[in-house]
Amino acid sequence: MLEESSRSVRPATDEGVGTTSASRSGTKGSWRADVLPKHWWALAAVVLGNVLDAFDVMVYAFALSTILHEWNLTTLQAGFLATVSLLACSIGGVVSGPVADKIGRKRSIVLCITVFTIFAGLSAFTQNLNQLAVTRAVLGLGWGGMWTVSVLLISESWPVKHRAKALSVMQAGWSLGYIGAAAASALVLPVFGWRTLFFLGVIPGLLIFWIIRHVDESPLYLRARAENRMKADYMQIFRGRMRRPTLMMCLISTLTMCGYWGLFTWLPGYLSLPLAKGGAGLSIAKSSGFLIPAMIAAWFGNAIFGVLADRFGRRPIFAVYVIVSCVMIYLLSSVRDETSLLVLSPFVGFFAAGAFAGFGPMLSEVFPTSCRGFGVGFCYNFGRGISSFAPAVIGLLSEWYGIGGALSITAGFYLLAAGAVFLVPETAGKELE
Repeated sequence: MLEESSRSVRPATDEGVGTTSASRSGTKGSWRADVLPKHWWALAAVVLGNVLDAFDVMVYAFALSTILHEWNLTTLQAGFLATVSLLACSIGGVVSGPVADKIGRKRSIVLCITVFTIFAGLSAFTQNLNQLAVTRAVLGLGWGGMWTVSVLLISESWPVKHRAKALSVMQAGWSLGYIGAAAASALVLPVFGWRTLFFLGVIPGLLIFWIIRHVDESPLYLRARAENRMKADYMQIFRGRMRRPTLMMCLISTLTMCGYWGLFTWLPGYLSLPLAKGGAGLSIAKSSGFLIPAMIAAWFGNAIFGVLADRFGRRPIFAVYVIVSCVMIYLLSSVRDETSLLVLSPFVGFFAAGAFAGFGPMLSEVFPTSCRGFGVGFCYNFGRGISSFAPAVIGLLSEWYGIGGALSITAGFYLLAAGAVFLVPETAGKELE
């Protein structure tokens, strides 16, 4: 069932590796000339996969205050659950690269969706903190792998001059999943509770069959495998000319991830907790309503990032996004009135979430095909691993300073990432090896 389609076994021909040849043609009407139906199918698959992936992950953030109250958890314990999921996610993201090198990009996507679908459903039946931690951890393995293998498939399939655009649209799928989680939380959580909300995560399983039928394997991967280049030494990313980009991308990923997960894991709780506890004092329904505009703006932030990055370069656009994020997060964590929150939340979504559209092109363009899976997975998920402690740290700090005060710290991580991005090479327009 999972065998590659007959259309995807022609990597040695010019047609099979035509993802870059089309981009060199320089023809007018580039979207019609360069982007073929197979490219759109691949993009649609990973966008939908990331939508459903994000939904499974973010329903926990919306249910956080409810679970905290029902099980009499402290904010530190609730943050620990998010930390476990993020830590497992980082492991899944790293491991998925070599797995994708072994079994292919397409099959790896199916595997990731299967894992997070099954355990999203199982998490709805947990009875205590330990059981929920285990199911969310295994879910995290599939969640982390999904991003890595999606980047591999799109970066190796799409024409070079549209690569950042496609990867940005892929990243924007996360925002759509967040919107779905917010809408479902507003409708389901007050009436049916968090267990029903979690069980909705089984929906991604339906995507598996659609992917098997319509998506081709990466032509660059097939060519590299045919030429016996997929047995390269993965440790080469830490040697020679690749050492500096690897270390710097790990740093950028760590800083941005700490800022993002420290903020967005607790943002729904910040909005819904009472003023006396340092929150904004909104109801669950209202807090979801405030976050939906933020995630709509995040979709545009991701999509527009790719257009700007293909035109002006990856580094300067990323720097602008994270600098503005720093300012917006600090302001958001300092206000309590509904009008200010409503005005600021779309800007936070546009820039703080939109900045992640830069990781796909920057990482995929640094490494050759023979070690791209491991390189992309390691650098991105190294940051995820470190940032897995951010929700717990914010939870601990909120005990002393309130959630609003603790969230303001996350702005500093974005500011540091702006300086670090200029320590990596600019790769816009680079042909993949």
